[in-house]
Amino acid sequence: MNNERNNNTAAGGIGFCGLLGIAFIVLKLTGVIGWSWLWVLAPLWIPAVIAIGILLICLVVVLCCELLKGARK
Repeated sequence: MNNERNNNTAAGGIGFCGLLGIAFIVLKLTGVIGWSWLWVLAPLWIPAVIAIGILLICLVVVLCCELLKGARK
């Protein structure tokens, strides 16, 4: 019983986008869907594009704030 309380292992998983990507790949390879590979692999690359976009927006905001601080001095 004491071991159950002290078990700090994290259970990771494939995630929704990974599972959706695998499902789309299987459907494409079996001929069920006739989508372009760009859209079949979209669940794998769209989250990365969103993350890069958020990082770029944050970078622009930080740079603008620093430039405004410099202009005030």
